[in-house]
Amino acid sequence: MPQQSRYSNDEFETLMNNVILTLEEGGANRDLSLMVLGNVITHILNTQVAPENREAMATQFADVLKKSVKNS
Repeated sequence: MPQQSRYSNDEFETLMNNVILTLEEGGANRDLSLMVLGNVITHILNTQVAPENREAMATQFADVLKKSVKNS
C-alpha cells in the first residue's frame, strides 16, 4: 500500500505474509479476515495514536486503501 516506506521490502513482506498465514491457518474466510484486520487497525489507532489525531489518520488510511483497491 505505501509508496515510500521507512521499512525494507523484506521486513514488510515477511510481516504481511505472517499475518496472511495466520488468517489462513485459522481458517478465516474473507468476512472474518476483514473483521479481524479492521479490529487490529482500530486497536492500533486507539493505542498508538493521540485521540485528537485518530479520525484524521483513520480517514487517511481509508483513502489510501481505496486507492490501492482501485489501482489493483
